Amino acid sequence: MARTALTSRPQHAATAPHPDDLRAHWRTQFRTVRAETEARAARLSAEDQLVQSMADASPVKWHRAHVTWFFEQFLLLAHDPCYAVYDERFSFLFNSYYIAAGPRHARPQRGLITRPSCADVAAYRAHVDAAVERLIETVPKADAARVFAVLEIGLHHEQQHQELILTDILHAFAQNPVEPVYDAAWRAPRSAAKSQAYVAIPAGVHPIGHDGAGYCFDNETPRHDELIPPVRIARRLVTNGEWLSFMESGGYTTPSLWLSDGWTTVESEGWRAPGYWRRKDGAWHVMTLAGLQPVDPEAPVMHVSYYEADAFARFAGKHLPSESEWEVAARAGLLEDAFGIAWQWTRSAYLAYPGYRAAEGALGEYNGKFMINQMVLRGSSLATPAGHARPSYRNFFYPQARWQFSGLRLAEFGA
Repeated sequence: MARTALTSRPQHAATAPHPDDLRAHWRTQFRTVRAETEARAARLSAEDQLVQSMADASPVKWHRAHVTWFFEQFLLLAHDPCYAVYDERFSFLFNSYYIAAGPRHARPQRGLITRPSCADVAAYRAHVDAAVERLIETVPKADAARVFAVLEIGLHHEQQHQELILTDILHAFAQNPVEPVYDAAWRAPRSAAKSQAYVAIPAGVHPIGHDGAGYCFDNETPRHDELIPPVRIARRLVTNGEWLSFMESGGYTTPSLWLSDGWTTVESEGWRAPGYWRRKDGAWHVMTLAGLQPVDPEAPVMHVSYYEADAFARFAGKHLPSESEWEVAARAGLLEDAFGIAWQWTRSAYLAYPGYRAAEGALGEYNGKFMINQMVLRGSSLATPAGHARPSYRNFFYPQARWQFSGLRLAEFGA
């Protein structure tokens, strides 16, 4: 999933729980998150877990090892002087882009790492899990807040990779002519709203960014005021049926609807439909986690790029909301399907909020250096783990990306 910045806010001393309760809390949280990763990987064979279908994706085995390396590198080595590194070679293999943490294996070549095996990765995870749980139990009270802050970062980082496990394996399965099934019981979510309606966002100055309650990544801060013009935003997401109308009206063959870079991408990639759509027996089908399925006209469209979302908005005589407009509407409860179906493209470039400063050290590389040439998506998707969504969350991808569960909602100016 998106590579989002890391920060954690320590609990106020006046409301801090008893240290034993805090240890039990973090032990439970750690076990829950680690188990979810294994549950998502459990449906996959060793061969499935090795495949890397493009440079932007990573093998599931690599995801499982990388999030484990994260705990080893930033939690155990930094805070447990008795910790014994599992395998010195793993830092090179499973570091992602933390230059300050040392050299890395090239990202496009992760699928060539046939060894260590999936069994070796499972053993690595078990080794680190045991060490983390020991640290939770034994860390001195004076160091607990700092240790648990890093632990919390690691848990949210792993949740991001849980989403990537599903998006990356779906991309791999979509390249396979036998159309593999990840979960036969999976069904495309439908919108809660049966008809389209636009709701007004009050014009004026609104606070934007994380409000200080609970966890956030540092790119959600600092909270600041933004001026929002009179605007109306769609309550529901754009559907497959509406996208079919766009296609049938020549949406993919009308240059005037597209940004210049978007039209270049359409021509070079041969796009004529959203990602994973294909014609079969005269009808449109889409590759899903349940394999190839007929396109459901009432389901929200997914696997569209920013370029496609922008072109569709222009076709509809609308525009995409800004990320600030989206956040104000979501906080006010004005949106259906804001979370849990598809990430929603906004028209906002991914830039730092006023006053933003990256964290010190290697963890500071997690976010700030990516604030260029990408667009913001808001909400969350069907692949986002429970508890990993909030109105201020800022996802971001390059405008041509569409292997994520990315969709859109529309907006229009005026009260």
